[in-house]
Amino acid sequence: MIKDKDTQSLEHTKWRCQYHIVFSPKYRRMEIYGELKKDIGWILRKLCEDKGVEIIEAEACPDHIHLLLSIPPKYSVSSFMGYLKGKSSLMIFDRHANLKYKYGSRTFWSRGYFVDTVGRNKKQIENYIRNQLQQDQITDQISLREFLDPFMGSKK
Repeated sequence: MIKDKDTQSLEHTKWRCQYHIVFSPKYRRMEIYGELKKDIGWILRKLCEDKGVEIIEAEACPDHIHLLLSIPPKYSVSSFMGYLKGKSSLMIFDRHANLKYKYGSRTFWSRGYFVDTVGRNKKQIENYIRNQLQQDQITDQISLREFLDPFMGSKK
């Protein structure tokens, strides 16, 4: 048997299913900061806890989310992400009603996401996620305002 602190078990199963997942708001709007960042963090933690998914590391950048998750083998990554993005979208709109006007169809997150399996390089990925926001700011890839309205094309 494998004896590792990352290995989890049920009665007849032992597993280590860890995934690095990145997803963003619709139109990659820079919405995730301030009070909304705290609420999104709380919502994602609550939904993961409800499904028995462990959040190993997480970072909320203004225009995307990085998660390092341990998902039990009874859930596929795609079904869990459908649950996470769908439920969190509804909860965000319930808590922040003003966003309904920006995202008319009540879909907060973009359709896709990036997922990568984590092998033995877990520490490198944890450090990458932990330092992602600082790296984006250093390379000047993010700013906290949008220059064009995606619907009107006009400058703010």
